[in-house]
Amino acid sequence: MTPPLPEEYRHPPFDEDCAPRQLLRLLSGKWITMILHSLHLLGGHARPTQLMRAIPGLSKKMMTQTLKELEQRQWVYRDIEQVMPPIVEYRLTELGQLFVEPIEMLYQWGIAHSEALNRAYSPEKP
Repeated sequence: MTPPLPEEYRHPPFDEDCAPRQLLRLLSGKWITMILHSLHLLGGHARPTQLMRAIPGLSKKMMTQTLKELEQRQWVYRDIEQVMPPIVEYRLTELGQLFVEPIEMLYQWGIAHSEALNRAYSPEKP
């Protein structure tokens, strides 16, 4: 059971910059949570080809765009090994690892409530 929310988050209105709204904005990109989750499962680091194999449906363009966004937020670090050809690897930063925690909690909730999710995506006809 989760602890109750602080009093300021129990009654509307909710400010634009309140913590829950900030978190939802940060995690709202289509591929953000999947890339962070995959990096976490791959030991905190992965090459772009590993990420694309781990996430079916992720295009190279969207992966690159999302990784750049995650770099700007300092959630991932782009490591380039100067060999020919260069080897690129993305690593979760300490900040990125911090944001993996709520994602993993959501994924656990989704697994535990998969039937409800299936019904939400495929509602039965009345």
